Amino acid sequence: MTRTGLERVARGEVTSLRGRRVGLVAHPASVTSTFEHASSVLTRAGAEIVAYFGPEHGFGGEAQDMIGVGDARAPDGAPIHTLYGDSFASLSPTPAQLAGIDALVIDLQDVGSRYYTFVWTAALCLEAASALGITTVILDRPNPLGGVVMEGAPQRAGYRSFVGLHDVPVRHAMTIGEIVTMVASLRGIDALEVVTMDGWDATRGWELPWVLPSPNMPTLDTARVYPGGCLIEGTNLSEGRGTTRPFEIFGAPFVDGRALARDVVIEGAVLRPLTFSPTFHKHAKMVCGGVQVHVTDEARFAPYAAYVRMLAAIARAHRGDFAWRTERYEFVDHVPAIDLLCGGPEVREAIDAGADVDAILDAERDAVARFGEERRAWLLYPR
Repeated sequence: MTRTGLERVARGEVTSLRGRRVGLVAHPASVTSTFEHASSVLTRAGAEIVAYFGPEHGFGGEAQDMIGVGDARAPDGAPIHTLYGDSFASLSPTPAQLAGIDALVIDLQDVGSRYYTFVWTAALCLEAASALGITTVILDRPNPLGGVVMEGAPQRAGYRSFVGLHDVPVRHAMTIGEIVTMVASLRGIDALEVVTMDGWDATRGWELPWVLPSPNMPTLDTARVYPGGCLIEGTNLSEGRGTTRPFEIFGAPFVDGRALARDVVIEGAVLRPLTFSPTFHKHAKMVCGGVQVHVTDEARFAPYAAYVRMLAAIARAHRGDFAWRTERYEFVDHVPAIDLLCGGPEVREAIDAGADVDAILDAERDAVARFGEERRAWLLYPR
């Protein structure tokens, strides 16, 4: 059974935090297998928590996507600083917020996709803390999608943002500890400690209780489709926010779900046509046509490729209605959201031209393979 970094602290296996004044970066999923929160575990382990920090969605996980969160106070009186406000600068802790801290402890559950912003919050925290001579301590957690299969080419200069600050594949097959180790290596930062997991097998499935790390990541099934499902954010389609199965369910009032399910065959999944009415977000209170993606064989299901193919099919079938998102996205307003998500313009351009997206997906596999070789230096667990 996997024991997370937090679990190891709870069991008394890690004593380096005892007597230290710490800042804690955490969210609702920062819990042990018995659901004890990191704040309680660290206090019991002898650390003094002098400040809390909440990533996107907030320390308590209440906020929806791209909604700024204000500062607050914890029941113990310590400040809760937001790391998601109204500007890119708000994503990093300030020197004033880090004052008096000996170590910045980060315990965030990632979901294995480049777009999921918690790993980039950790990377920005590392850089801010190291600039002040403060050590960052990562309590590592499993990647719910495993540590082997990767998808979607790394992005590059001009397409980096808070949904991908460093160039990793969309489905990166790394833990948060490994990604922050990569960032530390690339930035020449030594002030990093990773409390590694005990017993994590990168080839095994998820073994721990699932606690939703953000409001629209309610289940493990959501995480399985998310490397593809998040692409919907770059379009005028509903990604299912405002339903109980976001990212698995998607569509729009103009989408014919039956035609989509008939015309697109996805290995390892069944597309079930349906109608739905989001309670909020895109197309709120409107009846949308679309599909729910039911993963039937996780080993064969490639979420990124699956959703790229479905977007291409919808764009072909609904040329007058389908559109790419043009609004500001994660503090960037000069690059289309879909390009930030895909790491470049190639997918969008191919779909706009009505070209076969398989050629793009094949080229991306070569880039993923190259990254697979590069990442060996930063892996903390056998592959």
